[in-house]
Amino acid sequence: MEQLNTLFAKLETSIGLEAPYLKMAFKVILTLIAFFVVWLTLRQVLAFIEKRMQKFKLIEIQEPLFKIFRQALLYALVLLTGIYLIIVFNIPFVGKILYALFIILFAGPVKNFLIVTIRYLQKQVAHKTKSKIDDIVFDLLIRFSDFIVYTVAIIIALDMLGVNVVPFIAGAGIAGVAVGFASKDTLSNLIAGVLLIIDRPFEVGDRIEVWSAPAGSATWGDVIDIGLRATKIKTTDNIIIIIPNNEIMLRDIINYTHISEKIRVRVNIGVAYDADLRKAKKLILQAAAATEWVADDPPPKVVVRNFGESSVDLQLRAWIYDARKRMDAIDYITDKIKESFDAEGVEIPYPKRDIHIINKNA
Repeated sequence: MEQLNTLFAKLETSIGLEAPYLKMAFKVILTLIAFFVVWLTLRQVLAFIEKRMQKFKLIEIQEPLFKIFRQALLYALVLLTGIYLIIVFNIPFVGKILYALFIILFAGPVKNFLIVTIRYLQKQVAHKTKSKIDDIVFDLLIRFSDFIVYTVAIIIALDMLGVNVVPFIAGAGIAGVAVGFASKDTLSNLIAGVLLIIDRPFEVGDRIEVWSAPAGSATWGDVIDIGLRATKIKTTDNIIIIIPNNEIMLRDIINYTHISEKIRVRVNIGVAYDADLRKAKKLILQAAAATEWVADDPPPKVVVRNFGESSVDLQLRAWIYDARKRMDAIDYITDKIKESFDAEGVEIPYPKRDIHIINKNA
């Protein structure tokens, strides 16, 4: 600063400025000119360094990092210029306001750097894992980064201005408790959303049972979004059902694809008592084998479940490769069994009653 003042004093003497206001104006103009010259020079230097580093491609995010660094450097240069002008005009009380203002301004580059870093980690870590919950966690960090960074910046700025932030923090705490009581359902959903992310009973893309589907519509669907407040499920009827997270946490969750896409389906078939059970079982197994998405290992099997009033109740148990084809598999196998039974003369019984008429006058 002393060297800069000495340089300005020599220029003023050489030009012949005597009036104090002219001297002040001259210093301001020279300061602004120096600011623009330094900034243009630094931009050229940064552009040259960035161009050279693109040949090496050290990290994928170096372009946004240079943009953030350029923004931070501009703020720093403006801050130094402002500090010098404050000293020139001898208005130290403006300094605190300037510092507080630039703390909030610097929160922007800090927030951008945090977001770029989180996205880089998300691409390098979360996208390489099979679980999709990691992506949700990183998305939540990105959403909350703005609030966290700017809240901290405002608190520091107020403290810089000499404002006692303790009452504000205490008041915010009391207000938070009051808001918590007023919005307990919302907070309950938020807490349940965090627990869903931690416990992972299902992930985006899993097929689960939907207990709140409209009457007469599909009762299962795919998870398409897990939010902090609610989870969205698209049923096989292409209906989006939004269920509050706290309601999900209170129910049993039936997940068809959590372990694998492979599940076992059961098809109930009844045959007449006088039918050949071995033949019926053979025809049922042939119908299952003719279905493309039925697995060979473990092989399908037929068991006798019960002796009904008018039928022997059999059950086909077969594994299929895709849980989403459960109903298709049951429908296709049932059709094939009906066709085979009709062709081979195996009777599918229906309830029968024998009526005996007794003539008391005979």
